[in-house]
Amino acid sequence: MESKEVKLLGLWVSPVVRRVEWALKVKGVEYEYIEEDIYNKSNLLLELNPVHKKVPVLVHDGKAIAESLVILEYVDETWKQNPLLPQDPYQRALARFWAKFCDQQVLRIAWNALCSEGEEKQTYIEQCKEALEKMEEEVFKGKQILGEDEGSNIGYLDIAAGWITHWLPVYEEVGSIQILDPLQFPATAAWINRFLNHSVIKDNLPPRDKMPAYCHKRSQEFLNEKREARK
Repeated sequence: MESKEVKLLGLWVSPVVRRVEWALKVKGVEYEYIEEDIYNKSNLLLELNPVHKKVPVLVHDGKAIAESLVILEYVDETWKQNPLLPQDPYQRALARFWAKFCDQQVLRIAWNALCSEGEEKQTYIEQCKEALEKMEEEVFKGKQILGEDEGSNIGYLDIAAGWITHWLPVYEEVGSIQILDPLQFPATAAWINRFLNHSVIKDNLPPRDKMPAYCHKRSQEFLNEKREARK
């Protein structure tokens, strides 16, 4: 497929954009990447995603698809090679459930912890740990994720939860917090190692050295907005 037929509007540091890139690369789909400036959004982004005005946006044959988990399913249905979602309906439903759980109960809360202070920050940290405990038991102990053998295929849930491997450590560093203790979450830690060593993933991660400064800037912006709202 020619790259001009598939375009991805994204942001280099966004975990939900990167997951779409991973899916396209797993599928072997060529695409054109268009970097967006969140402080000066392009007319193209505003035209393609007028409601949320956010990335990622995938454009395929002139059709625009927004929201990363929706895009993952679209990619999986459109390009059949290397399927991401389980074929069994029950397992497919479970994968969707845990992908949404990871976004709503782990990713969002971890970011909130980074953008908070005092008791509120500690509350978010505890909530995030509780969510990770559920995923440790129900997901990372061998269900619907990369197995221990090198021939395992990367799947939908791996990609959806992949932000944990590279972004969460940055959030912890910038926020001076600890959420994922390898001793407390051994199955999750083992999966992280397998995921980061996957051939598609290890060469397709944002530069680690540039992430802390960006995340610090954004988190301070959100924190200042909270402080202003309390006045």
